Amino acid sequence: MQDTYKMRSHDMPEDMRFLLEAYPRDAWEAHPGFKEKTRHWLGAHRMFRRVAEQVRTDSELVLNKDISLGDYVGRLSYFGGNLVANLHAHHGWEDHSYFPELSAADPRFDSGLELLEQDHADLDVVLDDLTRKANRVIKLATLDEKQAHEEVNAVLPAAKAIEAFLDRHLSDEEDLAVPIILHHRLRG
Repeated sequence: MQDTYKMRSHDMPEDMRFLLEAYPRDAWEAHPGFKEKTRHWLGAHRMFRRVAEQVRTDSELVLNKDISLGDYVGRLSYFGGNLVANLHAHHGWEDHSYFPELSAADPRFDSGLELLEQDHADLDVVLDDLTRKANRVIKLATLDEKQAHEEVNAVLPAAKAIEAFLDRHLSDEEDLAVPIILHHRLRG
């Protein structure tokens, strides 16, 4: 998977988690600076993880013939399309609005920002690949069902890559951003 796509395989360096010790993940919700906007942002991250898992699971189900190709194509179109569109919009908003706010509040954020922005660029490549492969399966489903089913073998590695990528990237992003938000009482 990581041979196919350029993705960071290591966790964010410890020196970029500079406030995480003072604001550990298990104490975030109880902190008085934890506001609705932060809860919403983390909720979006949970949704991305769930939808990425759904796309991967559905791909495995159709390959195992546990769901029909027709059901799979409808689900892939819906969930895959939503995942790609919403991730692009979310990351665009982070890059142009959210991250600059965090950087202005705490310049230490900049050390991790470069890594997160590179993650966004690398994820765009994987999302584009998933889109191409998914669209091929969707088109072939009405033309050649056997070939469409075989092409799901190309969708599955992209779905697995996105799921693994999001698991690592979103956790790193949260561990860097939320402590800054709590420390400076941002997003209130």
